[in-house]
Amino acid sequence: MKLEHPIIPLTGRLMITYIFATSGIAKVFSWSDNVQYMSTRHLPMIPVLLAIAAFIELAGSVCLITGYQIRIAAFVMFLYTTVVTVLFHNYWAASAAMAGIQETHFRKNLAIMGGLLMVAYSGGGKWALGKANRRAETG
Repeated sequence: MKLEHPIIPLTGRLMITYIFATSGIAKVFSWSDNVQYMSTRHLPMIPVLLAIAAFIELAGSVCLITGYQIRIAAFVMFLYTTVVTVLFHNYWAASAAMAGIQETHFRKNLAIMGGLLMVAYSGGGKWALGKANRRAETG
């Protein structure tokens, strides 16, 4: 069975985008709650980090949807998700009550990171803005 229709990569991109777009919107509209949550990790310059996180999630979502600069965006989102996963879902350091929940989020993020790496490698497919979207076409 061949899955070569251009709707396939577009659907995959939209599915990956959902978690980042909704999270980015929540960061903007629940700013103080997110500052409070981030303070539990004792991070410096929390408002600046939160603004960067919201920007990466929202701008990255636009890039994933449209395909514009998709390889770069997907790789930046991969790096961002890696940092977030280690800082916020470090189940090995969580209390016994939270370890299972954090491990589930950790595993989920690994799957998302895998999808982002695939997009960074292969591009957005035929239904994406920009040139040379598919690895097969660029070599």
